[in-house]
Amino acid sequence: MQRLGKREEQIMQVIWRLENAFIKEVIEEMPEPKPHYNTVATMVKILVEKGFLRAEKLGNSFRYSPLVALADYRKQDVANIKQKYFGNSFSKMITHFAREEKLSDKEIDEIIQIIKSQKSS
Repeated sequence: MQRLGKREEQIMQVIWRLENAFIKEVIEEMPEPKPHYNTVATMVKILVEKGFLRAEKLGNSFRYSPLVALADYRKQDVANIKQKYFGNSFSKMITHFAREEKLSDKEIDEIIQIIKSQKSS
C-alpha cells in the first residue's frame, strides 16, 4: 500500500469520517484556508488511481468512498514509523511516546493492562 501525501491524507481523513462524499462536501470539511475545488478534484482523481477511493457516478457528479479502511492504513503507517524511526522495535517506540507525551497515571495503567492482556493470550 502506498503512503499518502499530506493533502491526500487530509482528504482521506474527511472521506473516512463521512464514509462517502462529493468533492463539495470534502472541501466543506477541510480546514481553512479551503483548497480550490479543482485542487481537491485533482487529488481525489489521484486517490482513485492509487486505489484508495472508489468513484460512483450519480447524475452529473461523482460520489467517493474509501477502498482502503482507516484501520488498515493506520496499521501500515504505524509499522512504517516503527521501522523508520525506531529500528523496528515496538518497545523503543512505546518508550519514546511514554517519555514525550507525559502520560497520565490512568493512561499508563491502561497501556499496562493492554500489554498484560496480550501476554495472557
